[in-house]
Amino acid sequence: MQTRGRVETVMRRLETALLDGSLPAGAQLPAERLLAQQYGVSRNTVREAVQRLAARGLVRSRSGAGVFVTDQLRTEFRRVLEGATAYFAAQRASTGERAQIMALLAELEQARAHDDKHGEAQADARLHEVIAQASHNTMFLHLHTSIIGMLREHITINGTGLRQQDDATSLQLLSQHRTLCEAICASQPEEARTAMQSHIDFVRTRVTSDAD
Repeated sequence: MQTRGRVETVMRRLETALLDGSLPAGAQLPAERLLAQQYGVSRNTVREAVQRLAARGLVRSRSGAGVFVTDQLRTEFRRVLEGATAYFAAQRASTGERAQIMALLAELEQARAHDDKHGEAQADARLHEVIAQASHNTMFLHLHTSIIGMLREHITINGTGLRQQDDATSLQLLSQHRTLCEAICASQPEEARTAMQSHIDFVRTRVTSDAD
């Protein structure tokens, strides 16, 4: 295998570990020597693969500390997957599913009114799950189900943290969810996808800013 092919292979394997939670956000990458042994390649190959991941923002070097995983890949995955599920949910949600979506929105609003940030984040995660179910797309449902634990953890942790920043952020998140739910229940697929992706972009920007 050519060097370039080896680098691509190592990148793909590291990306899989980042996405499936084997290397969660905040985790330190193993030493180059260990990764080279694990993947059966040279340390130079590992170094180049890690440098390429860093250029994409998937990992970050900390001087004197090592290389650490960022949340970028999970967020990119969520943006694509959940934008699509929102689009199809707006087209295909049943009357009962629309009622579930609005009930969870009401739960979000009630938790916000009682300043229950953890409860609000949990309702947030359940809302995303119901929207995926309402898409009635087998491929998206399979993808969502296969990583549902990771997604729910991701949404709950980020949601709780963001809501603890300030009231303005918490209100903005609630407004985004309201726009999303209303678009889905009004059978407006493009508006639903835009609302979902705008929401995820907002979360990514705030989480990245907070980490910096």
